[in-house]
Amino acid sequence: MKYLARTIEGTPLLGDDEGFVPLGSVHPDVGSVREALPRAAAGTLGDPGAAPATRIDRDTLRFGPPLARFGKLWGIGLNYAEHAGDLDEQRPDEPASFLKPNSALAGPGGPIRLPPTERSERVTAEAELAVLMGRECRGVDEGDVDDVVAGFLPVIDMTAEDVLQRNPRFLTRSKSFDTFLVVGPTVAVPDGSIDLDGLTVQTRVDGAVEAENEVANMLHPPREIVAFHSDVMTLRPGDLFSTGTPGAAPIEPGDEVRATVESIGDVTAPVTR
Repeated sequence: MKYLARTIEGTPLLGDDEGFVPLGSVHPDVGSVREALPRAAAGTLGDPGAAPATRIDRDTLRFGPPLARFGKLWGIGLNYAEHAGDLDEQRPDEPASFLKPNSALAGPGGPIRLPPTERSERVTAEAELAVLMGRECRGVDEGDVDDVVAGFLPVIDMTAEDVLQRNPRFLTRSKSFDTFLVVGPTVAVPDGSIDLDGLTVQTRVDGAVEAENEVANMLHPPREIVAFHSDVMTLRPGDLFSTGTPGAAPIEPGDEVRATVESIGDVTAPVTR
């Protein structure tokens, strides 16, 4: 597995389990993580171990969001049968998708800022596996999705649940407060095709596991989600799909939320108001 990342100062990095090097030391003609996404999708990222630069240990780095600016931010609701049952909702026959604004993004470490209580008194946090697009595409077959995906990352998605419960048409507003999508620090780029089905996704609050499930139990797997939406619109590098959560947990100021996706990574953020 390779990893694309940016320091909090904006320096693009390429790494593996042994550490990170400046992206430019491996690809002198690539000036940003966004420019590296097509290479990630094509499987042509270089080897950080072959770079002339000295490896930097992951624990000594402060990461910002992997991209300075993402593209379209898609969310998928009710994508685990058990979660749909928890909410007393009918299983959707097609991906139950929605869009979030770019202003909802927060980098790794957050913080998650809850809205004023007069706007919402109940916010939930949800761990999710996210898929990052690497190449422009339209009408992609599910079997070819790996050729257009750059990689994967963990995200924490938030919902103002009391807003949504008042009326399902308030979904966009309930998901769109500032900091309501915390992205992980690194984009995991597989060296080949990856078996996503066996990966476990966990929502944790203050260290306790509030929800957990395997990607295999999704109603609509990640590759299907990408192929389905590529029939709706052109997808471009930097577009992000949050593929649904195994379960949500209510959060309050002072909590710490963690999203963990097995083999992909984790992201943590404290909660404030």
